[in-house]
Amino acid sequence: MKRIGIAASRIAKDSLWLYNFYVILISFLFSLLVFFISGFTLIIGLALISYITKGFMVIEPGTGFSSFLTICMVALVVVVGTINLAAILFNIKLRK
Repeated sequence: MKRIGIAASRIAKDSLWLYNFYVILISFLFSLLVFFISGFTLIIGLALISYITKGFMVIEPGTGFSSFLTICMVALVVVVGTINLAAILFNIKLRK
């Protein structure tokens, strides 16, 4: 989280408004990257589990796993959003 502030201060060059803008931008882009990578991994993992256990399970992969996937993605959004807000609050400056 400290590296976000270091990168933003090097880009902003003594402008408080630009520093805060770059802190929010960098943390948002990093959170988006983490969300897409984690979400893709989650979808691939659930797809592999559904195809491996297709013969053993009563629930069809197309119907029963959609609610489970929704719950997992909402939990992922909450975790990534909380970490993003913590990074922003940790690095934002109100005064020089």
